[in-house]
Amino acid sequence: MILLQTLSTDNTMAVDSLAIMDAGNGDIGLLDLLIKGGYMMIPLYALFVLAIFIFVERIITLRKAEKSPKHLMDQIKILVQGGQVDKARILCQGETTPVANMIAKGLERIGSPLKNIEVAIENVGKIEIYKLEKNLNLLATVSGAAPMIGFLGTVAGMIRAFIGVAQEEGMVSPKLLSTGIYEAMITTAAGLVVGIIAYLGYNYLVSQVSKLVHNMEYTSIEFMDILQEK
Repeated sequence: MILLQTLSTDNTMAVDSLAIMDAGNGDIGLLDLLIKGGYMMIPLYALFVLAIFIFVERIITLRKAEKSPKHLMDQIKILVQGGQVDKARILCQGETTPVANMIAKGLERIGSPLKNIEVAIENVGKIEIYKLEKNLNLLATVSGAAPMIGFLGTVAGMIRAFIGVAQEEGMVSPKLLSTGIYEAMITTAAGLVVGIIAYLGYNYLVSQVSKLVHNMEYTSIEFMDILQEK
């Protein structure tokens, strides 16, 4: 009987030890971490969604702006030199790309001095560039604001942790302090992640806009050369 009780006690202690080990080795899910970040995670969630929305919307816009007939300028050259300016204008109006809009404005000014035509094309180009760069500054703001909000959340969390320690009577539990600290650090990590994503997205979009602007400048010069040859 005593032997059975001893075996039962040993089995119970073994099960308890395994339970403690499992609890200590248990992984905390990503969702649990994000929830434990506190209320400062809310603006970080909002900034993340905003950054993704701006990036996707700009990518779609830039892809549409890149599309234009492969031999558009060759067709424009043939029509202009053949005196078919109206057909060239209709060809450009059938497109919604920045390049087509610039050339269409230049075709409308044919008959005016070349300097006036060039100025008109440049003005349209500035408007089109503004459209291409829309919300890029906001994305850059997100890339800078997200880490700062994360740091603010960490500072606020540390303050709460140390206030809890100060209010604790007697021996302070290491778990109390460590829990408060890791919950505070979550906001820093989240802020850095959002900031890095926004920063990389911003730089990628800027590079794509630069390519489009270069293409617009090249096309406008080519169009002016066509008018001078006419």
